[in-house]
Amino acid sequence: MAFRTTSACFASKHSSYGSCGFILIAPVQSKIQFTGPLQAMVIFLSSLLMRYNLMLLRPMLVIRKRYGDLNRLAGLKHEKLISWDKPKSSFVKLNVDGSAKGQPGVTAPRGVISDEDGNDTTYFGAIVGRVANRIKGAEFTINGVSYKLVANEGKNTLHGGSKGFADVIWHVRNYKQDSHVTFTYYSFDGEQGFPGNLQVSVTYMIIGTNKLGVKMEAKPLNKATPVNLALHTYWNLGGHSSGDILSHTLQLFGSSITPVDDELIPTGKIDPVQGTPYDFLQPHEIGSMLDQLPHGYDVNYVLDKSSPQHLRKVAVVHESKSGRKMELWTNKPGVQVYTSNMLKSEKGKDGFVYSTYAGLCLETQGFPDSVNHPNFPSQIVNPGETCKHFMVFRFTTN
Repeated sequence: MAFRTTSACFASKHSSYGSCGFILIAPVQSKIQFTGPLQAMVIFLSSLLMRYNLMLLRPMLVIRKRYGDLNRLAGLKHEKLISWDKPKSSFVKLNVDGSAKGQPGVTAPRGVISDEDGNDTTYFGAIVGRVANRIKGAEFTINGVSYKLVANEGKNTLHGGSKGFADVIWHVRNYKQDSHVTFTYYSFDGEQGFPGNLQVSVTYMIIGTNKLGVKMEAKPLNKATPVNLALHTYWNLGGHSSGDILSHTLQLFGSSITPVDDELIPTGKIDPVQGTPYDFLQPHEIGSMLDQLPHGYDVNYVLDKSSPQHLRKVAVVHESKSGRKMELWTNKPGVQVYTSNMLKSEKGKDGFVYSTYAGLCLETQGFPDSVNHPNFPSQIVNPGETCKHFMVFRFTTN
């Protein structure tokens, strides 16, 4: 499947910096290593996202910088160029405002962002994998061979382990201004316990005037392996400093959920949502039934089927004060709905502190712990096959 791309930006061309309240937390990979001109990546992210206030950044970020490339950024407005006395390739810690930690007066261009020092638990905007969500007991079996993974949430594995795809260096493969950017990562055999070498890519693309497309692909090179890539963005259509998302109206096109135990591991059942607090078949406020779910929403919805030629409709989110609406489609069978229940005192952009329910995650995916539930759709991908994951976001206003 191919997406048509154009040169138009999906946000209003008349928006002033900081005026738009969409929160797309970092649609860019962790600890990026730029193999082409860094200027291309900075300009793409700046023009697409940062000037419309779409990104919510964390207090400390890490970039791999190239001295020469950074000094060619004079074309970016309102930016102070970086001058370094360090070697041409080194890691530099940044504060949320873009200043270099421990280097007063030194700033990085907006859009040059990445992940923290490997101890992040929010997964803000990351591609998570090799297998997103949870795997019970950090183990599974393929073709009679058992594999033991790195456990990073008690005795279970979450989002690929203690150093999953959210905490590795990705490369920029290609980029076209106001069109798309593609990142790649090579996952080695045995990484976090997973079998086989795996070539991974993700492309972010502008579609028409108001859509954002995300295409994730993974190709096993020598062994069968489970693959479940997911985009872990947090959304608050009221703006990053507007408070919680409980007054957002949500409609989900999923008639069932995969219920979980106390460790958020699926029980293997598939239960209908109608008449339960998980029922969003008709749009209503996210917080309207939260009194029945004291820990908030963190569960996989089984998406209703569509025709083979079409993506599945996932959700419609609406924020009444701004009139902003976001719609989402995917080719995956499930979506993890997470109301940032475990987000506590996370310092973000402009020093704002994000608290519980500050953002809504809609992570399209295969079912959690699918490797241990034969009744769930399989996530095993064999050499010669390609796992493809598509997401399309559409943004409109009243």
